[in-house]
Amino acid sequence: MDRVFQLAAERPVVVFSKSTCCMCHTIKTLFFDFGVNPTVYELDQIPGGREIEQALARHGVAGDFPVVFIGGNLVGVVFIGGNLVGGANEIMTLHLNGSLSAMLKRAGALWL
Repeated sequence: MDRVFQLAAERPVVVFSKSTCCMCHTIKTLFFDFGVNPTVYELDQIPGGREIEQALARHGVAGDFPVVFIGGNLVGVVFIGGNLVGGANEIMTLHLNGSLSAMLKRAGALWL
C-alpha cells in the first residue's frame, strides 16, 4: 500500500482505473471536462497493476475507505491531493454538491 500512497502523492489527481470499466471512463471524462489532467494508472495495462489492485482492495476492506467492487473487480479509485476520495459515487456526489471544484483547486489541479 505504500507504493499506492507514493503514486497518489506525486500528482494532484490520481485515478486507479481499468481500461474496460465504464465507471472509470465516467470519472476520467468528468475530470477532463473540468480541464483537469489526472494521472491515470490503468491497472489492467501496467506492470504490477494486479498487485496495486490487490493492495487497494485489502486497504478498502481493512479500513473505512470507500472501495467499490463490481463483479469482483475494483473500479475507479480516486486520490485528490494525496487523499483517498473514493470511487465514482463519491466523485459524482462531490460534483453534484459543488465541492469537487474547490477540492481540485486546493490540490492544485484546477486553476480557475
